[in-house]
Amino acid sequence: MRIRKLVLPVSDPASVARYFGDVLQFPVHGCQVIVGWSTLTLVPADGRPLGGVHLAFNVPDNRFAEAMSWLRARTALQRSPDGKDYFALESSWQSQSVYFTGPDGLILELIGRRRLPASSRVGAFDGSEITCLSEVGLPVADVPATQRGLAGRFGLAPLSEPSPVFAPLGDDEGLLIVVDATRHWFPEQVDLPNAQGLVVEIEAPHGPAEVADAGQGWSVRGV
Repeated sequence: MRIRKLVLPVSDPASVARYFGDVLQFPVHGCQVIVGWSTLTLVPADGRPLGGVHLAFNVPDNRFAEAMSWLRARTALQRSPDGKDYFALESSWQSQSVYFTGPDGLILELIGRRRLPASSRVGAFDGSEITCLSEVGLPVADVPATQRGLAGRFGLAPLSEPSPVFAPLGDDEGLLIVVDATRHWFPEQVDLPNAQGLVVEIEAPHGPAEVADAGQGWSVRGV
């Protein structure tokens, strides 16, 4: 599944666009940020709550060490309560990640996934090697019910075994991270999830459809 577009409410679209351009080296056109095949459109929050929005970006797994060094030189990394700032997952994930805090309290992640193609690049890492927006966090009151709704409308299966509080739906190229609204985000376990005003547009094998959560303020649209 590919996440093609994301509408992201922020406090100051121009300032947040500069962050993405300066820190992560993404191409920026006005208030649109280009991340490989994904486009982030920054819009004014207009009173919506900020903070607690989780986004992840894919990097080639064989370039992850270089990506981590590149990121560490540009911003502080988030740490878990036991002091770790690097996280590797086996089982169905087959991934390695680092997390960092963006403007407006965005909880951002670089993630390398072993099953995706390797890169031929060598030497110092550059932001142009980030391939896509690969995860968007979606808080809900009922994870199993939302999982069923997204599966029915878009044909999305869980990447790993879902639980009553966490269900990653999609594949290595794109995931909707459906989480209980009372579950604090990993790794710092401080911020509650927020997705007020998010509009996610995905490639959906079942054709055009939409799933929305009025209480949490987000929607997912398939094209």
